[in-house]
Amino acid sequence: MTRWSIPFTRVHLTGREIEYLREAVESRQLAGDGSFTRRCQRWLEQATGCHRALLTPSGTAALEIAAIVAGIEPGDEVILPSFTFPSTANAFVLRGATPVFVDIDAHTFNIDPGAVAAAVTPRTRAIVPVHYAGTLCDMDAIDAIARDAGAVVIEDAAQALLSVRDSKPAGSFGALAALSFHQTKNITAGEGGAILINDSSLVARAEIVREKGTDRSRFFRGEVDKYTWVDIGSSYLPGELIAAFLLAQLEDAAKITAAREAVWARYHQLLAPLEEEGVLVRPRELSQGANAHIYSILLPSFADRMHVIEELKRHGIGAVFHYVPLHSSPAGRKYGRTSGSLRVTDDVSERLLRLPIWSGMSDEDVDLVTQSLGTALRAARGQGVARLLPQM
Repeated sequence: MTRWSIPFTRVHLTGREIEYLREAVESRQLAGDGSFTRRCQRWLEQATGCHRALLTPSGTAALEIAAIVAGIEPGDEVILPSFTFPSTANAFVLRGATPVFVDIDAHTFNIDPGAVAAAVTPRTRAIVPVHYAGTLCDMDAIDAIARDAGAVVIEDAAQALLSVRDSKPAGSFGALAALSFHQTKNITAGEGGAILINDSSLVARAEIVREKGTDRSRFFRGEVDKYTWVDIGSSYLPGELIAAFLLAQLEDAAKITAAREAVWARYHQLLAPLEEEGVLVRPRELSQGANAHIYSILLPSFADRMHVIEELKRHGIGAVFHYVPLHSSPAGRKYGRTSGSLRVTDDVSERLLRLPIWSGMSDEDVDLVTQSLGTALRAARGQGVARLLPQM
């Protein structure tokens, strides 16, 4: 097993996690919707401006609730990028819908609004923009397309907590949005997620779906004298231990984000000479309001990327690729279809490399990563790697 001197990700600890976990245990309230769950939900509502936030066991669960609440049915089509995690599509496939995979923008790696517009059919029921790396999609364009199509917008904001665009937070644009608190995310509880509800007419059903299809939430508020099965649903409520850990993280969210921004900025500065040499392409400047979730580069080829991953691994540095495009996956071919060319998706997925980034990385850590990366790339170029032509 590789011993990582600089792992790809490392959980930031605020120092209050154990205190809050102990408080939750001593309260004997370990099932969900206790005080820690409610405090997390209030924090999210205040931070995003959403009408209602509900914690879930994962970002995947949040998307599944969104698909049910949005009324997705067999025969519907849902437009989403192919360059995303399978959960984005699975939530809708489980409802019998067909995911329609479209291409991404070559600069942001977010869904291309032009490709979305071209994919709309009379069956289009939802559009799912994925805010890649915490950089928000062009939501004005997406919203306009959705209005014309009579489709609902469901944001996959798994990577985008605390990101903003035009002064609006991630998760505040669509009727519904999903967040993730997986260990790889900026703010984490190991696992966990949340559904953000901006359309107030969807709150009641979201509560029911999350509580196994019962009106249990109304019962605990004293609105009914007993609760019963009233709709479809599942066990989409996380326990209080998850919420207790998460609250400590949320309280430090701004500090965590600022630390990641500093790491992102140092990478960007140190990698400029390598871009000038033509051995890699940096991302554009960190867009205003993005949360520095990922620092990624493009390398000349798939072979170069694999070479660099192995060389960095040899030095104890964890660098990884990202998504296998859904349209080329076995399940994607079985359950979905493509619309238009996915040239950018195919190209990016083969050449993109994500570098380690986490709160607590020192300048020396970043320096070592960039120096090791440069050594590996220059050696590869000496063996015949061509200069890069496209710029992100």
